[in-house]
Amino acid sequence: MTRTIRVLLADDQALVRAAFAMLVESAPDMDVVAQAGTGREAVELARARRADLVVMDVRMPDLDGIEATRLIAADEDLAGVKVLMLTTYDTDEHVVEALRAGASGFLVKDTKPAELLDAIRTVAAGESLLSPGPTGRLIARVLRQPETPGAPDGAPRSLAALSDRERQVLTLVARGLNNTEVAETLGLSPLTAKTHVSRIMGKLTARDRAQLVITAYEAGLVTPGG
Repeated sequence: MTRTIRVLLADDQALVRAAFAMLVESAPDMDVVAQAGTGREAVELARARRADLVVMDVRMPDLDGIEATRLIAADEDLAGVKVLMLTTYDTDEHVVEALRAGASGFLVKDTKPAELLDAIRTVAAGESLLSPGPTGRLIARVLRQPETPGAPDGAPRSLAALSDRERQVLTLVARGLNNTEVAETLGLSPLTAKTHVSRIMGKLTARDRAQLVITAYEAGLVTPGG
């Protein structure tokens, strides 16, 4: 029997939440366990209702979506909670901060209903939802700035802990390849590729693949379009 995904919807617009709730509830494998109108409420409900996944708007009153995501990601009791960030534009530079804060991916708000449901399933399953093109552009915009708020200290130096093979794997992950595609590209078994990714995440203390992408770009291992 398929496990039901417990979804928390966080958006300051009641009509948007209602529309998303109807959509999510229409899926047989999902259940809306709570709705939040502010970032702080989203954090409190994530704790109280034990959601598996939070669909979080970037711009929220009281506590914005990025800070709310950071609090959720930093809470050991909420270690299994995933955050799928919603933004009005895929060029919103705040998305990069959201990924650094612990979000597992992002979607634009005008995405097709079926794509939103697929995204929830993908993120809930432990995969990151990253579109290589928009993600690369977003990261490039932020990294061109003299100072990048929230950037991890010593990101480039942390790659010294990786083996040559792990660097190859990280490069492919940053380009948007999944484990199967990484395995095919490097002539590995899918299990070996998955093991490499897990070890890289451990060495870089990354929460998920989204943070691996951020680290790879910050370290110059990959460049937009590269």
